[in-house]
Amino acid sequence: MSTPSPRKLITFDWAMKRLLRSKANFEILEGFLSELLGEEIRILEILESESNKESKRDKSNRVDLKVKNSKGELVIIDVQFERQLDYLKRMLYGTSRVITGHQKESEAYATLVKVISVNILDFDFGHGTDYIYHGTTTFTGIHDHDKLQLNIRQQKLYSKIQINNTYPEYYLIRINNFNRLATTSLDEWIYFLKHEEIKDEFKAKGIQKAKKSFSLLSLPDKELLAYARYQDNLRYEASMVESSYGLGRIEGREEGIETGIEQGKLDVAERLVAKGMNAEESAAIAGIDVQLLRH
Repeated sequence: MSTPSPRKLITFDWAMKRLLRSKANFEILEGFLSELLGEEIRILEILESESNKESKRDKSNRVDLKVKNSKGELVIIDVQFERQLDYLKRMLYGTSRVITGHQKESEAYATLVKVISVNILDFDFGHGTDYIYHGTTTFTGIHDHDKLQLNIRQQKLYSKIQINNTYPEYYLIRINNFNRLATTSLDEWIYFLKHEEIKDEFKAKGIQKAKKSFSLLSLPDKELLAYARYQDNLRYEASMVESSYGLGRIEGREEGIETGIEQGKLDVAERLVAKGMNAEESAAIAGIDVQLLRH
């Protein structure tokens, strides 16, 4: 007997724009963030993130989701499919914008909000072998190589023990670098982000609720129609493959080379990725090697 294929789940970026904004689904987002940050996360509210656009090309410098947790910290989550050379600067701009946007003119610096930036990336980003990176700010002595610490008064002022807890933190999740079995609860979430599949045996916090909520079968008619339009955009991009092939062949014959064809295929694949399709599927539709797409 053949093993049934897993139920199709909506993509995480679509869920952030539509489903995860509902208080009924806070448990899902709390589960993902708790596994990632290594602490119990409780979400108080979803804040306006200025990113309700359905097209990824309309995002500009906006984040996909901004939430406030029970400690008063702001967590911003961004999903990026298109290659962006200056993405590190975009991360910095995003956190700076959130910090200044939540600060009133009359408030002291000590009240600046703590921001945690979570970035889910599906493109080659920097050099490194890991698929999750965590960045914080520390101050190291030039001569003694000791770590600068907060004194007692500063700890009371900031309600923090360590200096790095007063500054923004960054998480980089490179899902295209995840090529392993899900051996930890956090891995189970990363597995879902990459494969859009949640296995029955997964036990990560909130993930089984995500399996139910993100199933196409559970979507109400309104949401199902909206997601269908999203999928229609992907199919539209796929329908451009043949025309791009034709243009590539013409250019290739005129110039005596096949560069036009390959470039046409690459252009189509990149458009599919920009619309939310994963790299493997986009490369297969366009007929190119996935490594060519990723580089």
